[in-house]
Amino acid sequence: MPQIKGKRVVVTMECTEARAQGLPPSRYMTTKNKSKQSGRLEKKKYNPFLRKHTLHREVK
Repeated sequence: MPQIKGKRVVVTMECTEARAQGLPPSRYMTTKNKSKQSGRLEKKKYNPFLRKHTLHREVK
């Protein structure tokens, strides 16, 4: 996993809809500023297994 200096941390985002349907979840890696974004990150990203944009949440 890449290391980033400062307050930014690397986080992994996983699809919520694919997990509920029992399909393989798509995952994305991104960075966030820990001091400004204290909660879990949520974004709409493309899931190639479902072939549509779905909600992805940060996982630990």
